[in-house]
Amino acid sequence: MLSFLAPAADVGAHGPVNPWVALAYLVAGVFFILALRGLSSPATSRAGNRNGMIGMAIAVITTLVTHDIANIVEIGIAIFLGGIIGVTIARKIAMTAMPELVAGFHSLVGLAAVLVGWAAYLNPGAFGLLVGDGISAVSKVEMGLGIAIGAITFSGSVIAFAKLSGKMSGSPILLPGRHVINLGVLGAIIVLTALFALAGPADTLPLIVAVTVLAFLIGFLLIIPIGGADMPVVVSMLNSYSGWAAAAMGFTLGNTAMIITGALVGSSGAILSYIMCRAMNRSFISVIAGGFGADDSGGGSGEPREQRPYKQGSAADAAYMLEQAEKVIIIPGYGMAVAQAQHALREMADLLEERGVEVKYAIHPVAGRMPGHMNVLLAEASVEYDKVFELEDINSEFAQADVAFIIGANDVVNPAAKTDKSSPIYGMPVFDVDKAKQVFFIKRSMGGVGYAGVDNDVFYMDQTMMLLSDAKKMVEEIVKALD
Repeated sequence: MLSFLAPAADVGAHGPVNPWVALAYLVAGVFFILALRGLSSPATSRAGNRNGMIGMAIAVITTLVTHDIANIVEIGIAIFLGGIIGVTIARKIAMTAMPELVAGFHSLVGLAAVLVGWAAYLNPGAFGLLVGDGISAVSKVEMGLGIAIGAITFSGSVIAFAKLSGKMSGSPILLPGRHVINLGVLGAIIVLTALFALAGPADTLPLIVAVTVLAFLIGFLLIIPIGGADMPVVVSMLNSYSGWAAAAMGFTLGNTAMIITGALVGSSGAILSYIMCRAMNRSFISVIAGGFGADDSGGGSGEPREQRPYKQGSAADAAYMLEQAEKVIIIPGYGMAVAQAQHALREMADLLEERGVEVKYAIHPVAGRMPGHMNVLLAEASVEYDKVFELEDINSEFAQADVAFIIGANDVVNPAAKTDKSSPIYGMPVFDVDKAKQVFFIKRSMGGVGYAGVDNDVFYMDQTMMLLSDAKKMVEEIVKALD
């Protein structure tokens, strides 16, 4: 998240530069880089968070101390209230709700960019933007881009929040002619921004209003065609958008800290989105274009295709077979997060290891609802990092595994991604659990399907035993049977 607490330009941004301000923002930027470096691994994520907090504190304090603040009391109250809200949310939010929380925070960042841009437009003198009787063309371009990207981030994040929280269907909503509409609206935003930059002071208001409205609209249009299977990429992509919005506002305000942090967040979010798209065998352009290339007639129906025979087992059955195994690979998914079963799962793994069973964890890049969701949950349960492997590092080992233990995952183990060209997850790399000697699949019932809305042939394989129950309850029963 980025701060928009700097309503004025750096000291001397439109004149002599204060070297102490530049130095403080440079130090803050270094801490932000260290934060991103730390967040690249669960082992260093706490240090990364601390570095990010230190960097933001330096940036905010420098802004407050070195700028001519109209009412420091009001700003102090706002910071205090915001801090109270943040602490309350951090203490009460469930880990399962973290993806929609992140999407919600992205929407606030986008809205902040829009509000700051409009504040600069309505009162350019307070921001040091007046050149003669109006705002310079360059500043208006920066302002227009910041408002447009911020508005897209806001409305797109609102849709992502609704989809992730279940307030809106996770299935793609494919409007007729959506690609033509999207390209037309984006083209209109670019043209209007150019006209806004060239217009005289008396003619700019209708243009900036039109840019804002169209940007809010395109944010909705870009995200609603994206299905649940691609939602982790969307979260990362919106994070990138929020960074670019902040960077554009940083140029408008002449604020170095906002430019640095915005560029870091924007570029890192874009790189992560690209990496995830490659891991999912998705086209990066198709995702950021709002489902470009999606089949209007394809997609899952949200219901199983047919009622087929399957084998159901008990916790005692699973415990007995797990004890006899030499190698077990655990595949966690969103169902584990919903049930908060990670601690019981680690306890089960510890008991198996005491009996000489090799236990590993397999994490898919899109397991859960956001990047790193499963890694965070396993780290919370104190699972050792060297036992957690990504898809490309462990997929070849399923052929040697005695048991593939699937807890709450679905789409990431669905062979339809390899065989069914009509499936919305076709082409996405999945775990080869069908190669394991035995598969245990924990899910609440046979009636549900994965987030992408498609049935799973793994349920009906000869070597699959379905363990139909709440994930935490089932794992706890397995632990009791192992004792």
